[in-house]
Amino acid sequence: MEGDMHRVNKLKPWLHQLPFLIFILLLVVFPLAYTIYISFTNMSVYHWQNFHFVGVANYAKALFKLDSGFAPAVLRTLLWTALNVFLMLFIGFMIALALNAQGLRLKRVYKTLLIFPWAMPGYVSILLWRMGMFNTEFGFLNQLVKALGFAPINFLSTNMNAFVSCLVVNLWLGLPYMFTMIDAAIQSVDKSIYEGAKIDGASFWKMHFSITAPVILPILSPVIIMTAFTNFKQFDIVYLMTMQTGSKTGADINTIITYVYDKAFITSNYGFSAAITGLVSLLIIILYFAMQKSTTKEKEVA
Repeated sequence: MEGDMHRVNKLKPWLHQLPFLIFILLLVVFPLAYTIYISFTNMSVYHWQNFHFVGVANYAKALFKLDSGFAPAVLRTLLWTALNVFLMLFIGFMIALALNAQGLRLKRVYKTLLIFPWAMPGYVSILLWRMGMFNTEFGFLNQLVKALGFAPINFLSTNMNAFVSCLVVNLWLGLPYMFTMIDAAIQSVDKSIYEGAKIDGASFWKMHFSITAPVILPILSPVIIMTAFTNFKQFDIVYLMTMQTGSKTGADINTIITYVYDKAFITSNYGFSAAITGLVSLLIIILYFAMQKSTTKEKEVA
C-alpha cells in the first residue's frame, strides 16, 4: 500500500503539469519539428501533396547560391540591428541625461510626451509615417521640401532612402522604451560617486560617459539583449513601409524575416523558407550566447 502511495505521489507533479506539457507539445515542439522536416523537402504550392525529400539542397541554396537573396538579407538585418541598438542607446542616454538635469522644470510632462509614441499602436504609427510624413505628394516632409523650392524626395522608392526612413520610424517607436529604461537606471546611481569627479575637475560629459555609462551598462544588459533581438526579427516596419500588398514602393530592403515571409507566402516555396527559418534560428542562438557571454564578462568587471 505504501509503495502504491509513493508511486502516486511521484506521478502527481507530472499529472499537474500534463495540460501545460500538452500545450507546449502542440504549439511549440510539433510546429518546430514539422518545420525542420519540411526544410529537407521540396514542398511548395506546386508540390503540396507530392513533395519529396531533397536533403540539404534548400540549405545549400540559401548559403551558397549568390542570387538567392539570403546573404544580403542577413547582412542587412545585422546592419539594421547594430544601427538601431547603437542609436537607441546613444539617443536614449542623451535624452535621459537632459531630463535628469538639475533645475529642469516639468520633467514629468516631458517624460509623458516622450513615452507617447510607445503608447500608440505600432500599425497606426507606421502607416501615419508612411502616408503623413513620407508620401511623395502629400507628405509633410515633401510639403516642406517643396515650400523651400526643392523637388520632392522619394523617401521609400530607393533602397538607401527607404532603409533610412524605416530606421527613423523604428527609432520613433523604440526610443521611448529605451529612454525609460535608461532613465530608471540613472535614478538608481548613487550621486555621491560624482563628488570625487567634480573635485578632480571632470566635465559634465566626462562624468557621465566615464562614470554613469559604465555603472548603468550592466543594469541595462537584459534590455540591450531584448532590444537587439526585437530589432533582429523586425517585420512590420519594413513590410508596411515598402512591401505591403498593393502598395509596394520598389525598394528592396528585405530583412531576414521579411525575406522568409516573401518565400513562404508570396512565392509559396515552403521547403526553402523552412530551411531559412532553421538557419535564422541557429544564428539567433549563436548571437544570444555571444551576447550572454559578453554581458557576463561586463558584470564580472563591474
